[in-house]
Amino acid sequence: MFRRRRPCLAVLLLALLTATAAGCGDAGDLRSAGATPTAISPARLWPTMRPAASPAWPYDEVQIETVKGVTAPGDDVRKVDPVAVVRAEVAAHPDDYTAAKAPYRETAARLADCGTGGTGGTGSGRNGDRGARCPVMKPYFRDLTGDGREDMTLGFRLYPTNQTAVRVYTFERHRLVQVFANDDAVIGVELAGRAVIIRSPAGIAGYEYRTTWSWDADQRAMVFSRDEFLRTAPHRPTRARTPAATASPSPVPRPSPTTTPAPAPSASGR
Repeated sequence: MFRRRRPCLAVLLLALLTATAAGCGDAGDLRSAGATPTAISPARLWPTMRPAASPAWPYDEVQIETVKGVTAPGDDVRKVDPVAVVRAEVAAHPDDYTAAKAPYRETAARLADCGTGGTGGTGSGRNGDRGARCPVMKPYFRDLTGDGREDMTLGFRLYPTNQTAVRVYTFERHRLVQVFANDDAVIGVELAGRAVIIRSPAGIAGYEYRTTWSWDADQRAMVFSRDEFLRTAPHRPTRARTPAATASPSPVPRPSPTTTPAPAPSASGR
């Protein structure tokens, strides 16, 4: 076996030096991939334009808030009552939930249907042992901060807007801290690694808008890291309808061919 390979190996070495492949075929030879498109550098528009003084949207705005009055044995976030967490937010932000012109007054009212709450994940059904009108949704647990301990991702509905509030909580020095807050029209929420992905309607059929928020150890919060405008289904552009006043007139129907009647007999009967 080894003796048969040596001559072929020698030929391969010779082929590399002389650009031929006699005795071992041409497998591995360099082949042309066709014409290479010409590289086009990006064109900078309006180079003298003055930069904007502030961003159009404060994506880097960090919302860190200590949840007052909510604790858990051993700082175990799974033992936190999610209803108590939402009630603490309602109490801390009366302008949003309980004031006369608060936009989410109905959410605060529906908390009465949540009963006494209970630890996260207990009970049966989507909202555990809570009533059907309770706005608090099932919590999910995953280490998003990278400290080796689980954090809680919690959602609750904002009525009457039908938006969804998404929050992330972690324990720091025996205090429950909110490290992420987002209120939006939501199609779905996903957890990927140490990131929260929020899918929202884009306002165009067949598309959706996705924002990704990742843990930032320096700011000790989930911060905006990426946004995408994605096509999720086939979409046909809406075509404007022709107004009735400018519609083309219907063609005049042509008379169908008929048999020519015989001439009427004369008065003389001839």
